[in-house]
Amino acid sequence: MKREILAALLLAGSAFVASAAAADTLDDVKARGSVRCGVSEGVAGFSAPDAAGKWVGFDVDFCRAVSAAVFGDPEKVSYVPLSTKDRFTALQSSEVDLLSRQTTWSLSRDSGMGIHFVGTAYYDGQGFMIPKKLGVDSALKLSGATVCTEQGTTTEQNLTDYFHANKMEYQPVVIDSADGVIKAFETGRCDVYSTDASALYAQRLKLADPNGFMVLPEIISKEPLGPAVRQGDDKWFNVVRWTLFSLIEAEELGITKQNAEASLKSANPVVTRFLGVEGDNGQQLGLDPRFAYAIVSAVGNYGEIFERNLGASSELKIERGLNALWNKGGLMYAPPSR
Repeated sequence: MKREILAALLLAGSAFVASAAAADTLDDVKARGSVRCGVSEGVAGFSAPDAAGKWVGFDVDFCRAVSAAVFGDPEKVSYVPLSTKDRFTALQSSEVDLLSRQTTWSLSRDSGMGIHFVGTAYYDGQGFMIPKKLGVDSALKLSGATVCTEQGTTTEQNLTDYFHANKMEYQPVVIDSADGVIKAFETGRCDVYSTDASALYAQRLKLADPNGFMVLPEIISKEPLGPAVRQGDDKWFNVVRWTLFSLIEAEELGITKQNAEASLKSANPVVTRFLGVEGDNGQQLGLDPRFAYAIVSAVGNYGEIFERNLGASSELKIERGLNALWNKGGLMYAPPSR
């Protein structure tokens, strides 16, 4: 019996070692020479090919930041466009190393699908878009409105709960695709379009007169969007997580793409430690000591990425809101790099 127990323990131990060895994504990425990044099939501001076919956007820049952290070069990324249906399977099956694709962090996804979210890159939530001519400035004034939404989503239940809780009536118009919803909304089949606010800003750009429409301020659900990796690979999880944290902390420290080089000579020890001039942060992650410097000098800090892709300098013109730093009224907060 003792021999059988010992044999079982040895077998379990060898299986664990084999599993750990097979789950070394960082080594695989380094050996391959590129990060395989799962992105959307095309969402303006987040991940979409531009006129020249180059992938651009908020989620794309995060992929580039991970590449910079690993290789010192933001361009060593291959982008894999994934549908909503296929995104998790692609990550689970190792078709991609990282999912950076407007995906909500939830308990069931983080615990029951073999994936882990590294943090929240964008705080989103369900909102409402209306034509400005409707003359409404709050969702609380939408009683009696017809509301277009996509079939088979949590949006439908959220709408029911919101209107019921606020003792308002509405007429749902449920359509089987996002493109169908935006067409119905533009032709006046409904007064209101409801889905995640970030998607509303992107969809608005498809309208013939985007300036004739507005997204109302109310958010009626929590949709924390963030990058995800496979479970069981702590080394890669830490690399991707601390890439996100480095982008946020760089903004808090005032380190930008433009001044990153000069910041290497800063008199502030917090800055020089963050940039890897001293300390062993990079070594602990299996990266170059100056991985954070490589990230910021290549893609900028979190605020710069937000501004050019989603903020006032972009077509979407989304306000920072909850995505501002914690000391500027938002929720963006990174642990210290020490």
